[in-house]
This record gives sequence, C-alpha cells and structure tokens, in this order.
Amino acid sequence: MRLFLYTNNMALLQPLIDLAEICFAHGIRHVVISPGSRSAALTLAFSRHDGFKTLVAMDERSAGFVALGMAQQLQVPVVLICTSGSAAYNYAPAITEAFFQQIPLLILTADRPPEWIHQLDGQTIYQSEIYGKHVKKSFTIPSDYTHKDSLWMINRTVNEAVIFTLSKPCGPVHINVPIREPFYPSPEENFTISQNIRIVKKIESNAILSTETWNELLNEWDGFDKILIAGGQHKRSEKLNVSLVRISDELGVAVLGDTISNQAGSDNFITYHDVFLPNSNSDKLRPELLITYGLSFISKSLKQFLQKNAAIEHWHISEDGFLVDTFFSLTRQIPVSAEYFFEQVFEKIDYQHFVQGDDSDNIAAFNQDWIDANRKAKAIVIEELNNLSMLNDLTAVNFLLNELPDGAQLHIANSMPIRYVNALGDSSKHLEIFANRGTSGIDGCVSTAIGAALITSKPVYLLVGDVAFLYDRNGLLIEPLPANLRIIVLNNAGGNIFRMIDGPAALPELENYFETRHSFTAKRTAADSKITYFEASDFNSLKIVMKGFMTNSTIGILEIFTDPVENAKAWKDFKKDIAGQWQNR
Repeated sequence: MRLFLYTNNMALLQPLIDLAEICFAHGIRHVVISPGSRSAALTLAFSRHDGFKTLVAMDERSAGFVALGMAQQLQVPVVLICTSGSAAYNYAPAITEAFFQQIPLLILTADRPPEWIHQLDGQTIYQSEIYGKHVKKSFTIPSDYTHKDSLWMINRTVNEAVIFTLSKPCGPVHINVPIREPFYPSPEENFTISQNIRIVKKIESNAILSTETWNELLNEWDGFDKILIAGGQHKRSEKLNVSLVRISDELGVAVLGDTISNQAGSDNFITYHDVFLPNSNSDKLRPELLITYGLSFISKSLKQFLQKNAAIEHWHISEDGFLVDTFFSLTRQIPVSAEYFFEQVFEKIDYQHFVQGDDSDNIAAFNQDWIDANRKAKAIVIEELNNLSMLNDLTAVNFLLNELPDGAQLHIANSMPIRYVNALGDSSKHLEIFANRGTSGIDGCVSTAIGAALITSKPVYLLVGDVAFLYDRNGLLIEPLPANLRIIVLNNAGGNIFRMIDGPAALPELENYFETRHSFTAKRTAADSKITYFEASDFNSLKIVMKGFMTNSTIGILEIFTDPVENAKAWKDFKKDIAGQWQNR
C-alpha cells in the first residue's frame, strides 16, 4: 500500500489522490508538473506516488512541449499538471500540436470552484473547455468531493479521459479540476489510497478489411498502370518499411516520402521530389491511382503537383477516419493502419499477373520515370553542393547530415531547417526524423527534443534556427537536462526565411518587421544552464569543433554563424541552378 502525508482536511480531496492511482493503473508513468498552489493536491498525489517519474518545468508553455516529446517516444499518455488561471492557457501551443500530430496527453488543470468564476478572484478564468476543438474531449469534474454521485462521476471521468487519449486517433484530453481550500498537508499526517478503486479497461482491437473489400480494392488497383504511394509524417516503422520496399522493388510501384515519413530501405524510394517536381514533365509523372498515408507533407512542390495533376482515384490510409483531401482528389478513406494495409497488399496481390501481365510494362515504365527523375535530381544536387565552398545554412545542413551517426534521432525545427533537410533527399535516411508538423510552428522545438531525449537512450540531435531557439530557450531551465541531447543552432541573426520568400524579401520593412534582425547568441544561454558550448563561422572551424561536439559526454550546443544575405543567395541560386541543369541534361 502506498502512503501519502496529509492533514485531516486533505481527506476531503481523496478523489484527487485516487485520480493518480487510476492513471497508474492505466499504464501512465510520466508526469510533467508546473508549480502552483491551487494544483498542490494534484502535484502531491503524483509526486508522492512511487510509480511515477515526475519532472518539474516552471514555464507551462515549455512544459507542454516537453510532455509532447516524451509521449511522442512512449506512445502512451504523459500527464501535465498546472495551477489555475493563465497557466492553463500556456499549454495551448503544445496541446494544439499534439492534437494534429495525434500524440496522447492528459492535461490536469486546477481551477477555482465554479461559483468564483468572474467574481474578481485571483487566477480565475473560464477554464472549462478552454482548449476548444484542439482536444479530443474536455471534462470538468464536480467540485463536491463528498457526495457518492460526485465520487462515481469523478472515477468514471478519469477512466474515460485516459481511455480517450489512446483511442484512435490518439490525442490530448483535458480534465479541469475545481479545488477548494485547504489544499496543503501537514507533515505529520498520513493518508492512503482508497481500497478497490474501480478501473475501467477498454479492449483494443485492430481494424482489418473484409475479404470482399480487399477484392474490390485489388480489382481497382489492377485497373491502373500509373500507381504512386506517397507517405506523409509517420513514425519510423520497420514493418511498414519492409512492405514498402517489397512493393517498390518487387512490384515496381513508385513509392515517395518526405523526410518526416521515415521511409528507408530502398534506393528506389523517391526522396528528391521537392527538387525535381517544379522542373519535370507532369504528364509522365501524373498518377492514375494515388495512395497516401501518414499525416502532413512538407513539400509544397508535391502538394501543388498532385493538386494540379489530380489522380483518377485517391485512397488515403488512416486509422483516424478523417476525410483529408489535401490533393482535391480523394475517393476512398480506408480506416486501417499503414502497416496492415501495405503488408496485406503485398500478400494478397496477384504477383505473377502484376509483374508479368499485359500491363506490367506500363506499370514498370511509370515507376522508372519517377526513379529516373529522382536519380537525375540527386546527381544535380550533389554536384551543386560540391560546387559550394562557403559555409552557409544549406552547406552546413548538408555537412551535418553526413556527420550524424546511423540510427540517431534528428529533431528538426520548422521554418528553413525542415526545408533544407527535405530538399537534400535521402541524406537523412539513416536517421529517425521528428518535427512538429502538426501546426508547423517554431515554438516548442527545444522543449520537444528535451522531452524525447529524457525518454530514449539514443543520441538526440536538434537542428534549429536562432529565432526558434531563442523563442523556446526556457526549456533549458529544466533539471536535469538529458546528457544524450545535442543542439545545433543555425544563427543567421533573424528570421532568414523571409529573405527566401519573394513577397517580404523585396519590401523595405524586411529587416525590422519580418526578419527581425538581432544580435543574440546561444553562448550565455548555454552558460546559464551549464551546457558545453561550441561555435563555428566557417568550414574549417566547423570541422575542428564537430568532433568535440559529437563525442562530448553531456548535453552540448553547437552554434553555427552564417550570413543571412549569403544564405538567401545560396538557396535561390541552388534552386535556379538545378532548374537550369535539369533542362540541359
């Protein structure tokens, strides 16, 4: 039996003590807590429970993303606890990202009793359903913790909330917890968890398709010669990659994925589409049957190409059941996992007919058109990069991708870093890629990587721009910081992406209102958090410090200083030269 120390008055908050035990019974083990008084009972319920690993994060915005990074690795809910008032609102960016990335979180916000709302009481706001449509469900438990009906409802609510976080699609669920004073214990008092707490378990089942449905799908598949499989954001899955490799290499079907799809295993996978699609013959590459899976796509070129060259049939494979019609061509939503679907496709398809039938040459020719375009683009990209001798953001990212060890995790911040990596095709295929592409904001990337590194034993690298780093440096206030985390900051003294976009780049307000030039560095932040700091401003210094950065036994920051004007010129010239070479080859 686990013991807790409380005053007799704290016995009135018994349901909150039991709340922690219900979470434990459902398999939750990690809790991120932000300090506060109103939430004291929740904090103590979890921190004094010997089954939880707790982490304190004083900034709620950072705390939310740390929990997201942890849950991203665990694939089970992480609990967030905060006090009442604006503290709860600071979770919103992370909760929104978790919702669109389908990551399970259980958010517990302490609240004032309902009769005190809008009565000029401190730290009192409208907290019920505060996150709107960006949580799967929002609950407010009764403020009366004594009546048997209230106790029954609280138990049912907590069980339901945890189950909801993991029901497909996974995602964040909010419980708002009104708490009356007193809520602090005396050291000499003890309290025990209730006996025989009712735990409600949901029996999970994996969706499968009937024989009749498979026959219908495969008959349709058999009617098309030009088939393209495209992967959006998806966790690294060896099972999925094995199936995709067999479909690509043995069946001759074109398979494409952004870097966040985590596709790997075949040289025939299409990875340079972001580079060649703006320059290619769309008639040759237009699919008749498009099969997509995963979440969002990075490549604007891909989205524009598939919107302009709509497939006759578009199947989207997703367990969540949402009708996502990114390419204006959706005809079937198939509510199963990508692992199941593509494994079954290979097992059920008429292999001999597919590779030796009347249409097999046409299928192979379409796949070869994509492969040829991809190989041509790769050769041009490599040649272009070899011709660039100066250190800029593009060449720095290319250098870094080739230095990172196989199997490491690479977390990539939004804005330009994710675009650079995606443009460099298969340079990242040896890495497990993560990025906050649910909402694609720059907030929270440091904290997300910290959360991930606290869970995984793998080396974790974060590639981040200076603005995104500065925006989320409060994540580095957490103690202890994970020793397996390495942060690479591309410091071009502002929001360099606005120099890449034709609209703001030509405006006189560029530097003051869009790029927001600054003179900050990561050096003092590193010193404040006792992080080993490295810096480089040219290739020679980068190569010298890289070894120390990679072999350092604890968390490190590598700051690479580049010129914003040179970065913009190099990126635009890179794309222009590729377009020119494409036409001449």
